Amino acid sequence: MSVLTRDEAQTRAKLLDVHHYGIELDLTGGDETFDSLTVIRFTARADADTFVELKPAELRSVTLDGRPLDPETLDENRLPLKGLTAGEHELRVDASMRYSRTGEGMHRFTDPTDGETYLYTQLFMEDVQRVFAAFDQPDLKSVFELTVTAPEGWTVLANGVTEHLGDGRWKAAPTPLISTYLVAVAAGPWHSVRTEHAGLPFGLHCRRSLAPYLDADADEILEVTRACFDRYHEKFDEPYPFDSYDQAFVPEFNAGAMENPGLVTFRDEFVYRSAVTDTERQTRAMVIAHEMAHMWFGDLVTLRWWDDIWLNESFAEYMGYQTLTEATRFTDTWVDFGVARKSWGYDADQRPSTHPVAPDPDAVPDTASAMLNFDGISYAKGASALRQLVAWLGEKDFLAGINTHFARHKFANATLADFIDNLASATERDVHAWADAWLRTTGVDTLTPEITEAGGQWHLTVGHQGSRPHRIAVGAYDTVPGEGDRLTLRERFELDVPQGESTHRTGRRPDLLLLNDGDLTYAKVRFDTKSFQTVRAALGGLPDPLTRAVVWNALRDAVRDGELPATAYIETARTHLPRETDLAVVQGVLTFATAHVADRYLSPEQRPAALTTLTDLCRDLIRRTEDGSHPGLRLTAVRHLIGVAVHPDTISAWFSEGTVPGGPELDPELRWRILGRLSVLGAVDDAVIDAELVQDPSATGQEGAARCRAALPDPEAKRAAWDAMFAGDGLSNYLFTATAQGFWQPEQADLLHEYVERYWPDAVAVAERRGPAIAEAAGRYAFPASAVTPETLALGETCLRDAGPIPALRRKLADQLDDLARALRVRQA
Repeated sequence: MSVLTRDEAQTRAKLLDVHHYGIELDLTGGDETFDSLTVIRFTARADADTFVELKPAELRSVTLDGRPLDPETLDENRLPLKGLTAGEHELRVDASMRYSRTGEGMHRFTDPTDGETYLYTQLFMEDVQRVFAAFDQPDLKSVFELTVTAPEGWTVLANGVTEHLGDGRWKAAPTPLISTYLVAVAAGPWHSVRTEHAGLPFGLHCRRSLAPYLDADADEILEVTRACFDRYHEKFDEPYPFDSYDQAFVPEFNAGAMENPGLVTFRDEFVYRSAVTDTERQTRAMVIAHEMAHMWFGDLVTLRWWDDIWLNESFAEYMGYQTLTEATRFTDTWVDFGVARKSWGYDADQRPSTHPVAPDPDAVPDTASAMLNFDGISYAKGASALRQLVAWLGEKDFLAGINTHFARHKFANATLADFIDNLASATERDVHAWADAWLRTTGVDTLTPEITEAGGQWHLTVGHQGSRPHRIAVGAYDTVPGEGDRLTLRERFELDVPQGESTHRTGRRPDLLLLNDGDLTYAKVRFDTKSFQTVRAALGGLPDPLTRAVVWNALRDAVRDGELPATAYIETARTHLPRETDLAVVQGVLTFATAHVADRYLSPEQRPAALTTLTDLCRDLIRRTEDGSHPGLRLTAVRHLIGVAVHPDTISAWFSEGTVPGGPELDPELRWRILGRLSVLGAVDDAVIDAELVQDPSATGQEGAARCRAALPDPEAKRAAWDAMFAGDGLSNYLFTATAQGFWQPEQADLLHEYVERYWPDAVAVAERRGPAIAEAAGRYAFPASAVTPETLALGETCLRDAGPIPALRRKLADQLDDLARALRVRQA
């Protein structure tokens, strides 16, 4: 397949003005393909040659202004349009297109619970070409008018309000000017909850087997949706620019959600079948808020080329968290951001694959390279940068600049330069210099306090490794007399680094001095000696959860940098986490302690002791919650105890009895979680897995069974799992991921040794054969992460150098190998 280059896109944008797409899709032709008829009306500004893109199963006919073109001229995904004359044109393309099983293009899913089939589009970047012919680049916006023929009994959703014409035919209202990648269709026997807000139809949709679960949460989802919608209208001068707002929860979705205007698609794990914590509900709410922000930033005003993807994602990420905090009951969202999202940015920014938040256009020469920038930098670091910008600029001026941006570029495209100019128009501050320092640089700054005492005063100087300016808050904390494990805030003051990096305070020095208290900037922070001693003794006694999150992140960074022994992190968690009240903090610390420290940073000899310590910690949390006062905390502790169990006895008893003593009762998620760990430990066999699948034959159950089978410490089970992933193409994206998640286990190193060497050629081959979505899964989940050895690193480096993996896999492998090298360094330290 030919990827689109930036130069080609610029040339075509100068040549064409695309007015209208008429698209007819027929979804009644069987399980493998569907019919796609596209009529494109456009203007050529000069005599020239160009091309249109599509990836058909069969290209039946093409006419340009009524003149037939030869379908055989289709070269990979490009159909040449030669000898265009200046003026108006009409292109008509009739094709058969393939359904996808990988979440790309038109994805087709049959629900194992009831046999019902659902279809939805995911057209991001280049996948519109899998559904209809298009001039596929974001700055060739157009009006789209869709007609869809679907089986009787189905409902068809699209970007605009849809009307059922009879005989299975549905027509969607014409869209305003939008980009090709934002066109959306979802078809199937949806269960729908419909309402109206602010004069617009709102809807929630899911597959029928999830109907009871959506109905149970519909009020909460709609409450969040309405609150964010109203808050955005208070912030933004431009009203919501589309005719309806549907949210469809769709199966086997690769991303968290997609901001299709008027029809946002979400992974349907957000329709909860089992008990979840309030932090997980907050995450769902944040995704709702994030995607709604895109209706303005991304959909109304769209990037011109993919080097500015951060403009979409960083803005929506920042706005999602901030608006949720302001408009809903979820008022501590920045704690979760600090723990769960910011570390994603820090990790990505310290790898060789790092890039500026706003990369140089030359660094994104084509669509293949653009796909690689959907990472923790474009989301978490970019949002952190915007949060720092608001702290420096002030929210009033920030929103004034944003509204100028919307007014100048609505229903059009804009660049980073446009964005910065519009912000600069609202303030006297040098926003261009800020952008150069924050958006054009890479890496994480490090801030270190240096404290001296003299004459009844203490003097703070901030050591600054890096180049960015920072506006931070500094927290000075003292131990409460007689309560050495509790701290109280003496004062919190603002400091500019490096411009105003020194400050004097009277009185004795605080027991803990915390840089970046409140987490307003993006930087690693260190502790002076006395503060570090206080942290180890009294971290859990800090009064604010966001402050505790900053401290835990600092400890996490110190472990990753080899400055704090990995065992010390486990010990600190054992000491302080039992009294923690914030679920995001508990979840974040336990996840790092298990998935990174115990599974990778500690040697195989050290790991059992760490798992035992974590088991004891989880038992403490479970005992603490016996009174029923913290159900979310109890559920978190139960989940993690299952994950770190060394001996099967306790969790096997839970599984047999169907409950944890004192609660919770085991719902499907907990049953599959326990069965997964029992599979790793060799305490169950295929018969037990098959029996559980009879009880839960849902799509989630199918994934759980695949994960369990791949986890069994049995040579035949491993061979079957490996062949399913790499020898055939039958697994959907979700079943591939589930199988990969079960396969590699630290407890099974000897059994898995032969597969470490096999992974590299097999991963390269499957990525080449099945494309970017499976490449991502193969690089992320099927990577031998548990094989933390120099030999694994050497094999991976050879693969990168010699095997020619496709870009999506190359990026994942490069990141995984850097993490592996870091794990080896931490072990040595």
